[in-house]
Amino acid sequence: MMKRIISIMILSIFAACGCGQFSLNKDMLSKESIDKEISKGNFTEAGKLIRIKIAEDSLTENEIYDLNFRIEIMRRIAMDFSKTRDTIISKLKKYYPVLSEQQIKDWEDSRALENITIDGRKMFFNEAVHNLFRIDLSAKARRDSIYGPAGNTLGDFLEKYLPEVIKAEDAIKGRNRFEHLAMPVKMRIKYTVEVPEGTVPAGETIRAWLPYPHDLYSQRNIKFLSAAGADYIIAPDSFSQRSIYMEKKARKGKSTIFGYELEYVSYNHFFRFSEKDVKPYDTSTASYKHYTAQRAPHVIFTKDIKHLSDSLTAGITNPVSKALRIYDYIKNNYPWASAREYSTIKNIPQYVLDNHHGDCGQVALLFITMARYEGIPARWQSGWMMHPGDINLHDWAEAYFEGIGWVPVDQSFGRDIAETGTSKEDAWKRGSIYDYYMGGLDAYRFIVNSDFSRPFYPAKIYPRSETVDFQRGELEWKGGNLYFNKWHYNMEVSYIK
Repeated sequence: MMKRIISIMILSIFAACGCGQFSLNKDMLSKESIDKEISKGNFTEAGKLIRIKIAEDSLTENEIYDLNFRIEIMRRIAMDFSKTRDTIISKLKKYYPVLSEQQIKDWEDSRALENITIDGRKMFFNEAVHNLFRIDLSAKARRDSIYGPAGNTLGDFLEKYLPEVIKAEDAIKGRNRFEHLAMPVKMRIKYTVEVPEGTVPAGETIRAWLPYPHDLYSQRNIKFLSAAGADYIIAPDSFSQRSIYMEKKARKGKSTIFGYELEYVSYNHFFRFSEKDVKPYDTSTASYKHYTAQRAPHVIFTKDIKHLSDSLTAGITNPVSKALRIYDYIKNNYPWASAREYSTIKNIPQYVLDNHHGDCGQVALLFITMARYEGIPARWQSGWMMHPGDINLHDWAEAYFEGIGWVPVDQSFGRDIAETGTSKEDAWKRGSIYDYYMGGLDAYRFIVNSDFSRPFYPAKIYPRSETVDFQRGELEWKGGNLYFNKWHYNMEVSYIK
């Protein structure tokens, strides 16, 4: 009875404040209708419908949770797309003093200048201008003509480092004759998260999950050193998205700090094999079926995925040849660009195809989806890149070949070292350092995740800030989730001789 009274009150409030015409029926309050309004960018209208629907007395807690998360997703999208057209044009005129309407339209049509419509107003992605010069070749050339080509310190480092690795690997064998380990790097990390004072009321408990490394064949000797003044729980290694969990009470006048220090050893990990070394898959095994299956919402064999995969692999039967064809195509055709939050994207691989660009995790999911469609087991791996001077979040994939094992696939890095200025003929020579990342990872990694969108230990109560990946951390308190804009994170790395 109380919920019905509340529902009537809400409707009365909307009517009194002139909030649209509400001749509501059951269809208008369906999830399908609400999602349609969200997809059209009618966020205010969708929010009203959600709040009215929640006021009904027939919803379960899970249904209410799901509807509230739709409101949160709209909030996150609005945060990512906060730049007005005038702001974008003002920034672009730094490079294009005379900027035509047709040029802007062309960039928008090609998805190089990313924007969406929110409540009837065109809003641009916060990184739209920076991304334009990464995606559009003519725009990149114009920027380079003014400021000079951007440096590629990571590519320069890898071009010198990888030949040493490849030579060293000949003397160090792995678990079979195709696998190699070489040149281990010992690292000490200090990872911290700071929640500013006043973010939650003093005395309230903040729960934090921080990224923690997996104990792997190529990443080992993990030595926990200390925690930042808090009790902690390290998730079992069996959890695909591994964390260290902590709790602290917020204090008046002081930030709340979570953190830990550890050491570990990481190896350059590389497989050398050819098409003829691979055996036929046993397609009857549970593992094969699991890693070639679709998994909503991001690993779906859409019509576009099928068409692209079929066109790339037509006439090819060997899984290694198929994987190489997919790897090269993604590497060569989808330039890296800053990404909107993954939680706001319905289907990430389809997003890459539609927008003609993607960051490391987005193209990794595209590879995984296309490989699975072709019958090649594939899975997610991610964490951090820990290269001197280039420490950041990073994602990649793994593919399984019978008789060889799970091999790394990092097309983002394959693209990066191909942009060091080496001649095109040498850059794509099979077997050179430019193919290292189709079957290899360098040692400068901090591997946290062996899958995506998996549960934490202990479980999180409120919706995650990042629903796919796990690298920065997750925080909440009894009042709800603490989104990324509510706290800061920092990774410090020391290289131990």
